[in-house]
Amino acid sequence: MNDTSPSQTGRLAWITGASSGIGKAVAERLVREGWRVAVSARSAEKLQALAEQHAGRVFAFPLDITDRDAALATADAIRAAHGPIDLAIFSAGTYKRDSVRRFDARDLATTMNLNVVGTANTMEAVIPDMIARRQGEIAVIASVAGLVGLPGGGFYGASKAALNNLCQALYPELEREGVRLRIINPGFVDTPLTKKNDFPMPFLVSSDEAADAIVSGLKTSRYEIIFPWKMAVGIKFLAALPKNLLFRFTRRMLRKPG
Repeated sequence: MNDTSPSQTGRLAWITGASSGIGKAVAERLVREGWRVAVSARSAEKLQALAEQHAGRVFAFPLDITDRDAALATADAIRAAHGPIDLAIFSAGTYKRDSVRRFDARDLATTMNLNVVGTANTMEAVIPDMIARRQGEIAVIASVAGLVGLPGGGFYGASKAALNNLCQALYPELEREGVRLRIINPGFVDTPLTKKNDFPMPFLVSSDEAADAIVSGLKTSRYEIIFPWKMAVGIKFLAALPKNLLFRFTRRMLRKPG
């Protein structure tokens, strides 16, 4: 996406996870920059309120991304009503802190099904059309948690690591087909999901600040959009450490068993 200026009034974006948090903030930012935006999430009521707030610019398409058939049908419905999808931003996801004393593989399955398989469902819904047109852009929102394993975030981090790996694998193929792919790795963002945390979150940014970073990043040629920079530096440093040194740091993150 080389230009998100108001002159791009004819372009259409599709954003999942758009009823709150990062997805909603990005949708509102794109509207201010002249985009038409189709928004999806499970909460039809919240989507409709957003669409009414931006009448004629935002269009509500409720969706549970874990339903593959529904994801494919939703993308078809968006294209039929509003034309080709130029930019897809896949933001829907879930988070639950984990612990070895409460280790439950069902929680991992739920997280992976929504964060990874659900995202893949929506990717499948746009990739064939973008390849056929040899144009389009996909941005997948993962997390810095996917770059290094951190205590208490094993399930969530595993899902975001999977998205990072998946996008790295798909990037050369999609590039050859004329489709641009990005990975977005935010640090802590003040959203309904992070409000569950009962521990200090360093370098916390607001949803609006995250949206600014994402939309600004999409105007560049970068594959990875990672922010805030202090968190990015810290995580990249940890990920580059030999494992014995990494574990010296992560042991300090351990909380009392409970």
